[in-house]
Amino acid sequence: MHDLQVLRDGGYRGEGLRKFKLNNALSSFPDEILELGDTLEELDLSSTGLSSLPANFGAELPHLKVAHFNNCKFEVFPKELASCPNLRAVYLRANGMVGIPEDALPHSLLSLILTNNNLTSLPTSIGQCTNLEKLHIAGNQLTSLPTSLSNCTNLTHLRLNSNRLASLPDWLLTLPNLSALSFARNPCASPVANGTSKTPFGLANIPWRDLELRDLPPRDPSHPVIPGLWKQSEHYTEDVAIQLFQGGPNDSGSPADELAARLAAGAHESLITVLGQIYDHPDENGNSSGEPYYGGTVTQLVPECYTPLGRARSEQEASSAEREEIGAETPSITAACAISMLTGLAGALSHLHSHGIAHGDISSRNVLASKEDEHALLGGFHAATIYGRGHAQEEHIERVEVLAFGYLIDDMLELLANLEDETRGVQGLEDLRQKCAVAEVEDRLTFDEVVEELEGMMGWRGMMRIPTVPGPS
Repeated sequence: MHDLQVLRDGGYRGEGLRKFKLNNALSSFPDEILELGDTLEELDLSSTGLSSLPANFGAELPHLKVAHFNNCKFEVFPKELASCPNLRAVYLRANGMVGIPEDALPHSLLSLILTNNNLTSLPTSIGQCTNLEKLHIAGNQLTSLPTSLSNCTNLTHLRLNSNRLASLPDWLLTLPNLSALSFARNPCASPVANGTSKTPFGLANIPWRDLELRDLPPRDPSHPVIPGLWKQSEHYTEDVAIQLFQGGPNDSGSPADELAARLAAGAHESLITVLGQIYDHPDENGNSSGEPYYGGTVTQLVPECYTPLGRARSEQEASSAEREEIGAETPSITAACAISMLTGLAGALSHLHSHGIAHGDISSRNVLASKEDEHALLGGFHAATIYGRGHAQEEHIERVEVLAFGYLIDDMLELLANLEDETRGVQGLEDLRQKCAVAEVEDRLTFDEVVEELEGMMGWRGMMRIPTVPGPS
């Protein structure tokens, strides 16, 4: 964090700063920031109350790559950003924004985050942002998407949650690189309209008084699941995990939709088992923080040998496709282990889509893997959408996620040890990856077909049965 008075006194001039951040209340843009333009690449003025930018913003900050103006007061997207030649990521969450002028968007953008505003439309000129990979416009009032967005063929992540879309345009589900799509809390994804019940069958109703939180940090701070104890009787207590769903809509979606999808998902060996719903929580009738509370779940406590397969890159990196990095602590594995894990994960995804649920964020950071058990668990339902069986576009919705599974195969391939001894396993997985990543969405495999191919590689009782790699003719 930098100091406003030091800035005004010229204290940062000539220091070669690449990042600059203020959180002071600002009535106008500090012109002294422009004096940092020879080196400045990232600017964060979130929560400053700023509502306008100077006309020479782009000319004076030619190296700027990332701009954060979250929780400010830009009612209209600042057109001055369009003059920034190297701007890759713009974050304008929760500004009360009502409009984006034509040609206000920088054509160089990779990431555009406009979550929780009041937008009723997007400009036609967004189609000129052909490098765009990540678009988050959840929590707005959109009733349609401009056809020009179909020009953004590099788009990989699209968050449309909590808008007013009565349908998804057919062209959207043919974008060749789209692998993460969420559209919960739109008329086109209403669980009621699509016949998907929110009522969890076969789950226990667990009173809050029967739960005891353990003083342990969550394994993944971005998805706080708290270890605890479920006192089922005077004589029996079970180690469990507890998750509370509260807060407003975020970039991925709403905690209410995450809870609904998690309960509707049912049981599968590669999903974390939900044991029951929590009732009589103190926040059910409101809480002191003012944040909405939607409910809670009690799930199996995942053993410590299961660790995240990958970790997310930071928001500030705004790297191509925002892909995850494999964590350095993740151990290397054999091809047989990778295929076993992937078979279970593909089965879990087939199970979800058989229930009319799209996961929305199939990525290595949402996978807990155990090398010892050759098994993996799929988590991270924060971007899930209940679209419902019988949806007119369900086959394309599923095949969008098959591309994400192809990327997950890539991540598994990075973990393989002794590649020279794993030639057949590598070849089998690479061939499957190509089938998952066909540019024409309708030509990709379904998850049932992915499972079939993986099971064919494993053979009976886990014996490897991968086709022999053809030798030289």
